[in-house]
Order: sequence, then structure tokens, then C-alpha cells
Amino acid sequence: MPSLTVVAQEGSLFDIVMADDDSSAVETVSASADILDSLADEEMQDSASSSDNSGLHIHKVLKTKFIEGSAGYMSLVALALVLGLAFCIERIIYLTLSEIDAKRFMAIIDEKINSGDIDGAKTICRNTRGPVASICYQGLLRIGEKMDNIERSISSYGGVQVSNLEKGCSWIKLFIAMAPSLGFLGTVIGMVMAFDNIQHAGDISTSIVAEGMKVALITTIFGIIVALILQLFYNYIISKIEHLTAQMEESAITLMDSIVKYKSQTNA
Repeated sequence: MPSLTVVAQEGSLFDIVMADDDSSAVETVSASADILDSLADEEMQDSASSSDNSGLHIHKVLKTKFIEGSAGYMSLVALALVLGLAFCIERIIYLTLSEIDAKRFMAIIDEKINSGDIDGAKTICRNTRGPVASICYQGLLRIGEKMDNIERSISSYGGVQVSNLEKGCSWIKLFIAMAPSLGFLGTVIGMVMAFDNIQHAGDISTSIVAEGMKVALITTIFGIIVALILQLFYNYIISKIEHLTAQMEESAITLMDSIVKYKSQTNA
């Protein structure tokens, strides 16, 4: 008796045909399975290559748009981004290295002061990085003076330390303001180019206007993007400065309390 077999045709469709024996049917089904496997592998490879090409495509698009936006003005926007990021990275590294466990540090200083080991407390402050240790060292240097003088010294030196923490932030704000300004400058120049082209052509056409408008819009977009990136870094830096300033104020109060206790014990 002839048997039914399934044969794969082009386009992933199946037809039912008659085979002469069971062995031929098995071979036909096996060949069909191989064809399906090869088609699946080809689809997977195509999808993988398309995803890779999409990443390359985005890179090419950005490069093309950068050139289309007038390389001269786009280079100024890119320079603002590079310089702004350089200042941001420098501040982040400096502020990160300035952070310490202020509560644990002040507990050690308080223990040294209560035990009368002022020199040991000074040594710990000298060997510890950051503004908290610096203001504590300034207070310990004047521990033999009146409390008003100690408080005035800590407050003054604390202002110096805050200024050191904020060093370079004005440059970051400058580049945040410059990036969109350069983009708007490109916008104005692009509009002038569009009107110049219209004047030379003596006619208003879509292609003439679009050439200048493209430069205007691209430079504006890149300028705003650069400003947003730098603004995120700037806000992060400001938050770290505020955290360190709060640590300094809290540590100064703790140090003053420890000095008052030490003086009362010494006078007693």
C-alpha cells in the first residue's frame, strides 16, 4: 500500500504526496526537517546581523548628523562637552576622596580628648584626609585658648574648606550655559544661510530652506543634549558638597562639645 508523506516546498509550505514505501517516507520527512533547521538558522543569523547593523547604523547616523550640523560649530559644542566632563570628573574624584566616616572619626577624637591625649588627636587629624579632619585639627591647635577664639577659628577654616569643595563648579556652570548658547548660535547662522541661499537663487524652494534649517536644528539639539548631560553631573556634585558641608557642621559641633568637657575636667 502506498503511504502518505510530507514534503517541504519552497516558502515553508507543505504538500501531502503519495510514497511508494515507508522508507522513502522517512527519508522525505528527514529531509524536510533538515530544510526547516537550515531556514531557522538563517533567520537567526539575519536577526543577529540586523541588530549589529542597527548599532553601527546609529553610530553612522550620529556621525553624519554631526557633520551636517556644520563641523565648525558642532566642534565647539563637542569641546564644551569634553571640557565640562573633565571638570566634573575631577570634582567627583576630589569629593569622593574627601568623604570619610565622620561619626566614627569624631568618636575616636572625642575619646582621645576625654583621655587627655590631645597630641594623639592631632596626629589622627593630620593623618586623615578630608575637610572634617582639617577643621578638627584647627580647633585642636587652639584648644588652650578661649572658646570664642576656637569657635571663630573653626568657622573661618570651615569656610575655606567649603570654597575648596566648590572649586571648579563655576567652570561647569559656564559650560552648561555655553553649550545651548553655541547651539542657538548655530541656529541663527543656519537661518542666515537659508536666507542667503534664497537671495542668491531668487526663489523660495523647499530644498533651499531645508539646507539652512537642518544646520540650525541639529546644532540646537546637540547643544541642549550637552547642557543636560553636564547639568546631571553638576547636580550630583552639588549634592556631594552639601553632604560634606553637613558633615563638617556636625563634626564642628561635636568637637566643641568635646573641648568644653575637656576644659571643665582640666579646670576641676
